[in-house]
Amino acid sequence: MQAKSIQALIAKRSHLLAEIPKLTQLLHGSWIERYSTCSRKDCKCHQGQRHGPHYCIVVNDDGHQRQKYVPKAMVDTAKNGLAQYKRLQELVKQITVINLAIMKENAGNENR
Repeated sequence: MQAKSIQALIAKRSHLLAEIPKLTQLLHGSWIERYSTCSRKDCKCHQGQRHGPHYCIVVNDDGHQRQKYVPKAMVDTAKNGLAQYKRLQELVKQITVINLAIMKENAGNENR
């Protein structure tokens, strides 16, 4: 790899890093939709038409999984936050590959 290649990798890394501050609604968790039955014995939910969906995000809170209720008005915001977290993971993976390539090239240059 030549200096131009390293410069291209550094430029790509800078481009990826510039995207991270835009991920302002990050949510680290899993999306679930819950359906429930109530305590009224004559309710339709006991014949298979359960209440719901109720939206939740499952998060890790002090080593325990917790379901956090998401109001219907915030569903799009919550799903966007989860998508942003997924994008962050993709960015970190790509930046790692780039950094490893740069390290490999720099180590090769030191041995010359």
